[in-house]
Amino acid sequence: MGSYRVCVCFQRRFKVAEAEPPSDVKELFQKYSDGGAHMTPDNFRRFLAEVQGDDVSLIEHQNVVEQVLHKRHHITKFARHNLTLDDFHYFLFSTEFNPPIGSKVNQDMSAPLSHYFIYTGHNSYLTGNQLSSDCSDVPIIKALNRGVRVVELDIWPNSTKDDVLVLHGRTLTTPVELIKCLKSIKEHAFAASPYPVIITLEDHLTPDLQAKVAQMLTKTFGDMLFCPNHETLKEFPSPEELKGRILISTKPPKEYAETVKENNSFKLEKSKDSDDDEWGKEVSTKNQNENDVGDSDPNQHSEDDAVDDLAHELCSSEAPSYKHLIAIHAGKPKGTTLKDALKVENDKVRRLSLSEQALEKATESLGTDLIRFTQKNFLRVYPKGTRFNSSNYKPMIGWMHGAQMVAFNMQGYGRNLWLMHGMFRSNGGCGYVKKPEFLMNVGPNNEVFNPKYDLPVRKTLKVKVYLGDGWRMDFKQTHFDTYSPPDFYARVGIAGAPADQIMKKTKIIEDNWIPTWEEEFTFPLRVPELALLRVEVHEYDMSETDDFAGQTCLPVAELKQGIRAVPLYDRKGEKYNSVRLLMRFEFI
Repeated sequence: MGSYRVCVCFQRRFKVAEAEPPSDVKELFQKYSDGGAHMTPDNFRRFLAEVQGDDVSLIEHQNVVEQVLHKRHHITKFARHNLTLDDFHYFLFSTEFNPPIGSKVNQDMSAPLSHYFIYTGHNSYLTGNQLSSDCSDVPIIKALNRGVRVVELDIWPNSTKDDVLVLHGRTLTTPVELIKCLKSIKEHAFAASPYPVIITLEDHLTPDLQAKVAQMLTKTFGDMLFCPNHETLKEFPSPEELKGRILISTKPPKEYAETVKENNSFKLEKSKDSDDDEWGKEVSTKNQNENDVGDSDPNQHSEDDAVDDLAHELCSSEAPSYKHLIAIHAGKPKGTTLKDALKVENDKVRRLSLSEQALEKATESLGTDLIRFTQKNFLRVYPKGTRFNSSNYKPMIGWMHGAQMVAFNMQGYGRNLWLMHGMFRSNGGCGYVKKPEFLMNVGPNNEVFNPKYDLPVRKTLKVKVYLGDGWRMDFKQTHFDTYSPPDFYARVGIAGAPADQIMKKTKIIEDNWIPTWEEEFTFPLRVPELALLRVEVHEYDMSETDDFAGQTCLPVAELKQGIRAVPLYDRKGEKYNSVRLLMRFEFI
């Protein structure tokens, strides 16, 4: 029983009951208990196989029954080995026993590294906004512990030019020493995943400081560093082969102008800083929810505005030890157009970086070129420079075109980051997700997937939202409403290919901490491999903005069929202790 004070002398009382099993659960219990009051372990196993699609052994399901009974009744030696309806409902509504997706690596990890989407951070050292927040190793540690596999460090000389700092250049961010970041990376790199960590260096150093960085890297990581035998690789090893290894990705050291001037047969033009200058004026990708300042930023540098390949060949004598540590070479090859930059070379693998605006522009006419490029080479996409508040862009456009490294501000909380969290819940949360076959296939006439094609529906997902619980345990009684229990509703939908994207909404359940909706939604999917199921719960507020009450994103390709307990997360992506939904998933 909960009471809410309405005025000095009057209180409203509301009964808070335990979550009742929905009618579907009762019917399934009746069916699999043969109409009795108890479900035997053998019947329970049949339910798991036929309804849940779980392939469990005799011992496994007996262990589950014993664990459920122990948790429900807190008795070490329990004589009964059968489940009551309440025990059965407890099992179904447990995120521990009955999660919506698996927790183990389930994909082939033996393909080349470029065949995977990789969990990628942008300016991984920033604690907050892009202009004035502190630089620290703390957000790097947090990202690695979440499973992020690509960490970006901007490295600059200190004021006396004898040491290396990590900071966001041309801003008021407070720096942190590079060595501190490297040591933290070493300590936490494989806490969440055994698969390789890639450090992308945004290098603003002189050759002598590059040599110092080379010493730091070799001393800190030692045998963990993956250094190719050849200057450039024709194909990358697999995540499986690179377990426990650290890879460095940056542009090879630039050749200095003096060396170039001595060779009169070569003329080098230094690229300008802005993507707009390199590939034409970019279009705006302004999102109505973002407080972006404008479409271009004069201080935003392209990550690949390097001199051409010839300069890279000439510069090897400047800092050979540094250059030899670079596993994934970044930079644009000779040529000034993006189409030239996307040409696939047989004898080497490289990394190209594009801003979110440059990518969007490229997809208008070069969609198949992007996909052909990413079948072998790495494409990194990064937020536009005007996202001062560390907001993020929609990741799907990058994934639809095969971009392995869709770089995000991990501290920039919001719906787009929730999608990133959802994608990388796939494959046991190891930070590597195998790209769908349609992005890797080459047809008989050398054709590749074209994202502009009108695709047919290939799979339909039916989702039923039964009920939710846990808010009464995780929130104060007056958190949502001072005078009454909350009025919850759920939003359920799909993020993915443009034709698949949709959001639907349940009815509002008034004055109830345990809302029961029992509503079903159907989602036809054209690209199920890239679809994410979006779930949000809000509390309706008649006079103000509705209150946030939890969210999750789940990869549709990994959803387990049947009735499942779906844990919800807060705005920052941290899992609530108790809040969860009971849902049913069915593919037709």
